[in-house]
Amino acid sequence: MLRFAAGRVLGGLRSAAGLKSSSQSMVGATMVVRHSHSNETAEEFDSRYEAYFNRPEIDGWEARKAMNDLLGMDLVPEPKIIVSALKACRRINDYALAVRFLEGVKDKCGDKANEIYPYLLQEIRPTLTELGISTPEEMGYDQPELALKSVYDLH
Repeated sequence: MLRFAAGRVLGGLRSAAGLKSSSQSMVGATMVVRHSHSNETAEEFDSRYEAYFNRPEIDGWEARKAMNDLLGMDLVPEPKIIVSALKACRRINDYALAVRFLEGVKDKCGDKANEIYPYLLQEIRPTLTELGISTPEEMGYDQPELALKSVYDLH
């Protein structure tokens, strides 16, 4: 933290004096990348993630990173992306990751989970059956195991 603050102060002093530094240009490049907006179409986006998950050399870290990035965006993934991700989970032999990804996809449906999630399940059902993956609901993970009744429901 102190190193970061000192670097920022020194960078500000250097820029005020008109001096260039390598750290200043790096900070500027990072800012540009962070604030740039992509002109990627939805089809290009889908095909990029589908191709990423379909890579034969994908490992567990890369799959988790891509799923985390995907679930961190303000969108619900298309069924073809979900299918590619589930197949990647099977290739790396990580059943738990597949189930957690399905939980994340359901969470991304938000208030429209009753409309969107059944559609997604309908579209990916053949892949789930082919790969032998159960949904969290089929395994009972949608209900807490040791949950107590709400105090508001007691009366």
